[in-house]
Amino acid sequence: MGARKSKPSGVLDEAWRIFDWGQKEVLKDRLEKFTLSNPDVTKIKILVAGQIGAGKSSFINSVLSVFQGEIVNEALADTSSSGACRSFTKRLRAYRIRSADADLPYEFCDIKGLEPEKISECQPDDIVKTIYGHVKEGYKFEEKSLTSDDDHYIQNPSLSDQAFCVVYVIDANTIHLAADDKIITEKLKLIRQAISDKGIPQVIVMTKVDEACPLVNNDLKMVYRSEKIKKKMELCSAKVGVPMSYIFPVKNYHNEIDTNDDVDVLILKALDQIVRSADARQRRGASNE
Repeated sequence: MGARKSKPSGVLDEAWRIFDWGQKEVLKDRLEKFTLSNPDVTKIKILVAGQIGAGKSSFINSVLSVFQGEIVNEALADTSSSGACRSFTKRLRAYRIRSADADLPYEFCDIKGLEPEKISECQPDDIVKTIYGHVKEGYKFEEKSLTSDDDHYIQNPSLSDQAFCVVYVIDANTIHLAADDKIITEKLKLIRQAISDKGIPQVIVMTKVDEACPLVNNDLKMVYRSEKIKKKMELCSAKVGVPMSYIFPVKNYHNEIDTNDDVDVLILKALDQIVRSADARQRRGASNE
């Protein structure tokens, strides 16, 4: 009898989260047929926030790619390898999700990436104003917060102007206890504290799990058996304050030229939770009251 093959280091005996890797078409079909529960809302707005370079725009592009069945690059992302922290997103921009030739009833709002240099109330303040629907698309983020006398300020936002879910995009490679990371998580906490009493759901999308763990890089289906990824998600939950059940690991499309079912199903599962959480919240009416 041959020697028993040893288990690779860092692999859990069982997946810590039950996940059906064959549910892509079911999730996609459900999201394509999704109808809003509030007749006064024309679309669900989802705000995407996160640190510069975490993959906000890449996540939006990846969602668009899943529904188009091909790689899409509508949201401009930093694809440089210089390692410099810079945000390509300078203005508030909305991306409507399309499937085939039809618009789906939800859209992502891309906002300027959070900068790690200093804790400033300006960025969180603009994000909170955007969540409550006071910021027009096209607003250019400046050093100073948007004020009510600005042309881009919406005094009386409609339900469709408001965001009913906030997605924090966090790079699995950078969630640790370094000083820069602490500043970013403090900013996310400021946003979270400002909107939590309004019942606005908050979801974390943890990107670059393939880069953070060699096991996952070799086989994406190992993401829920990776001890390293589980620990990173637990740390993320503790630092930002979002429950584990609202944290989703994903791999964004980056240098691929074709879509992949395993990549797609992780993205679709995250989006399904985001959309359903947002719809449940907007059913109760305005978020800014």
